[in-house]
Amino acid sequence: METLKISAVSYLNTFPFVFGIRQSGFLQNFSLELDVPSRCADKLWHGKVDIALVPVAVLPEFGNFHIISDYCIGAVGEVKTVLLLSKVPLEQITRVHLDPDSRTSVELVKVLAGYYWKVDPVWDTLTDEQALATGDIESLVAIGDKTFRIRQDFKYVYDLAAEWVSFTGLPFVFAVWVSRKRLPDDVIHQFTKAISYGIERKSECLEYFSDKLPECDYCLNYLEKNISYDFDERKKEGLKKFLGYINNRKS
Repeated sequence: METLKISAVSYLNTFPFVFGIRQSGFLQNFSLELDVPSRCADKLWHGKVDIALVPVAVLPEFGNFHIISDYCIGAVGEVKTVLLLSKVPLEQITRVHLDPDSRTSVELVKVLAGYYWKVDPVWDTLTDEQALATGDIESLVAIGDKTFRIRQDFKYVYDLAAEWVSFTGLPFVFAVWVSRKRLPDDVIHQFTKAISYGIERKSECLEYFSDKLPECDYCLNYLEKNISYDFDERKKEGLKKFLGYINNRKS
């Protein structure tokens, strides 16, 4: 096989994946590109990479695809880095700015608003400038490492993974490893071993990325307690339910 092209998210929660791919030695002849979630999906869609960590909300658009790993980015409770931040209580929210980096968080907050919270705000797209200057924003959905920095600007913090668990009783899956064409079994096996290597060495991973860590004094606890990497049957059930809500909302 030619060079295996991989696209992954460049957030703290994916550092174990990246560490395993780069440092395990299980993968040979590969290139790894780090992107925001929406860009990962876009590269896979256009055939620019062979494997991508894809936000689950875009899966229905892919048609034929293969989930190639038993690992994912998921949560069984609070995830800490996918948040609805607001200066007013939930029932008083009138307008929500949405982070364009992740379709999954956008769809999740809309599902929760319509089916669980029973609120109907105006939805606006968040610009990069607004994400850094939150003073004039009433409410916004923010994801990734920037949430450690900006959550203090808001009185009310709603963890979207925890809200989903309260709503459904099921874990939530944010992203899965996907290929659009069937890959050789040996490639999938080596890829899975590389991912597992990183997940089993979270402390080493944080040392490796010590100069890229966000403003967070509990990074290891976050990786061990807030992110759940096993793509088990309960997460598959949660994913199926979430995709069903997306389909119902759009029909």
